[in-house]
Amino acid sequence: MESMESCVRTKLGQLGYHIHTKPYEYIEEANRWYRNELIDDFHKRTAVTGELYEIDRMNFAKRGCADDANLCEIIDINVGEDAQNEFVHAVLENNRFDTMYRRQLERMSAAGTVAAYVRLDNATYLTNGKAINGEIKLTYCYAEDYIPLRIVNDEVVEAAFSSTKLGKDGKQTTLVMFTQQGGNYRADTFVFDRSGKEIEAYWIILGDVKPFAVMQVAEVNNIRHMDGFGYPKVYGAIPTLKQIDLCHMILNGDLEKGEKFVLTNEAIVEIDKKTGDPKPRSKQWKRLFVLLGRKPIDGNGYIQEYNPKIRVEEIKKAFELCLSLFSMTFGFGSKKYVFEQNQIQTATQYIGERQDCMQELNKQREEARQYISGIVRAILWFSNTFQNTSFDLTADICIDFDDSYIEDKNTRMESMRTDAQTFSDIPEFTIRYIEERLNVSREEALKVYEGQVQEDDPEVED
Repeated sequence: MESMESCVRTKLGQLGYHIHTKPYEYIEEANRWYRNELIDDFHKRTAVTGELYEIDRMNFAKRGCADDANLCEIIDINVGEDAQNEFVHAVLENNRFDTMYRRQLERMSAAGTVAAYVRLDNATYLTNGKAINGEIKLTYCYAEDYIPLRIVNDEVVEAAFSSTKLGKDGKQTTLVMFTQQGGNYRADTFVFDRSGKEIEAYWIILGDVKPFAVMQVAEVNNIRHMDGFGYPKVYGAIPTLKQIDLCHMILNGDLEKGEKFVLTNEAIVEIDKKTGDPKPRSKQWKRLFVLLGRKPIDGNGYIQEYNPKIRVEEIKKAFELCLSLFSMTFGFGSKKYVFEQNQIQTATQYIGERQDCMQELNKQREEARQYISGIVRAILWFSNTFQNTSFDLTADICIDFDDSYIEDKNTRMESMRTDAQTFSDIPEFTIRYIEERLNVSREEALKVYEGQVQEDDPEVED
C-alpha cells in the first residue's frame, strides 16, 4: 500500500486488524504492467558495447484487459416493476455506473479485484448511529483501495475501503469500514489530514443488507496471502508480457537496420569545389549512399549494394507463440490473437472456435451478475430506509450481457438463412432472418415477408 495510507494501517491496527501487505505488492506489480510503466530490471538493458538502451514496450497488458472487459459488458438491468426499475436506473445513471463499471471490468482483469459501496452524501449523522436526509451515492474502488476484514466461505462479509484525494486543505485520506453487529452492518468513517492525524470520525447503523459488493476474477486465486482478493491476471501473465516486448524490440530492430544502403567510390561523385565534400543530390541520396574513399570496393568496382535481411518469418513465429501463451494465460484459449502484416490482430476464426473460453466467460459473468445485484439491492435498501420508499428487496434482478463481442455475426446470419430455407413452411424462421438481416423491427420484417409471399404466389387471373 502507498505511504499515504500508513494512517489507514495504523488505524486498523488500533482496532485489532492486521493487514497483510503482500497482496498489494502483487497488485502494484500487475498495475505497473497495466499502466505500461518502465520496469527497470527488465526494460533497461546494457549492450555488449556498454551502451545503455531500453526495450520497446507494447502496452499489451492493457490490450488483454480491455478485450477481457468486453466479454462482460451489459446491455440492460431489470429490477422488477416500472417505478422501482426507473429509480434504480436513475441512481445508476447519476453515479455514471455504465462508464465506471466498464473501467472496473478492465481494472479487475489487471489486478483481480474491484468493489463498490453505497453511501449517503450530504447526510446529517446523529450521535445514536442514525442519519437523516442525504443522497444515495456509489463509491467505486479498485484493488489497491480495498481491504478485506472478514471472510466466510470465500465470501467477503466485512471490508474496509480507503481513498486519498486533494482538497483545499491539501491531501486527505478517508477510511470507510463495514462490520457486522448483531446481524446488522455498521459503517465507520475516519478522515485523516496530510500528516496522518485523525480529524473526523462518524458512524451509522445499517441493516442486514450488505452495503458493499466485491467483484473478483472468477479464476481461482492460487497466490499465497491473497485471501479475499481475486487473481490478478496481468501478474500471472508477466513472463509472457516480457516475451512479447522482446519480440517487439527484435522486430523494430530489424526494421530499423533493414534499410538498404549503397557503398560507392568518391570518384564517381560530384565534389563541391568550395568545401571539397560530395554534393548530395537529395535527402534520400544522402541517406542511401555511403562514400568509401577513392579506391575500388573490394577490388570489384565502384558501387556495391548492401541489403540487410529482415527476419520476418522467424519473428512472426515467435510472436505467434507468445500471443498464444498470453491468450491461454488470460483464459481466451490459444487462438485469440494472430500476427498479420506486421500487426497483432484479433483472429477472425477465434469467434467460431470460442468454446474454449466459454466456460471461463460464464463463470465471470456470474461473478459480475452477483456484483451488480449486490449494488442494486443495497440501493433499494438505502432508499427504503432513508427516503421512505417501499421497494421490493426480493425482486428478481435480471441482467442481460452483450454477446456481440463473442458472436460471429456472419456465422449466425448464415445459420438463420439456412433455417429459413430448410423450414420454409414455418414463417417464423424467415421473419426472424429478415429482421436480423435488414436490422428492422418485427412489424417491418413481417411486411417484407408478406411481400415476398405475394411475389412467389401471385393471384391467377381468370
